[in-house]
Amino acid sequence: MSDYSQRSKIDSIGIVLETADPERAWNAFRFGITALEDGHEVSVFLLGEGVEAEEITDDEFDVRDRMAAFVDAGGDLEACGTCLELRNSEESEFCPMSTMTDLLEVVTSSDRVLTVG
Repeated sequence: MSDYSQRSKIDSIGIVLETADPERAWNAFRFGITALEDGHEVSVFLLGEGVEAEEITDDEFDVRDRMAAFVDAGGDLEACGTCLELRNSEESEFCPMSTMTDLLEVVTSSDRVLTVG
């Protein structure tokens, strides 16, 4: 583990979620919540299969619950509009339609970016 002085230099974290795998998506949001609780700004961008995260139903991994907790904790959540359209889906409370420009902003403005796919 790094010491606190190194950790304190990281203000913002971007997470790109590219999977609809229940456990991976659940863990991505759990990590985001942990980072928010530690005082970091966190943005999650749903890309590709990641835009299906809100619809995941799994007895062991309640992704929708973790998404709600992430948003309630102050996390920013965006979804690729093209990826939603390809799946004949519309934006929702948890999947607001965004663009590649929005993804670029998440990537270039975050101190660290994590991709979960």
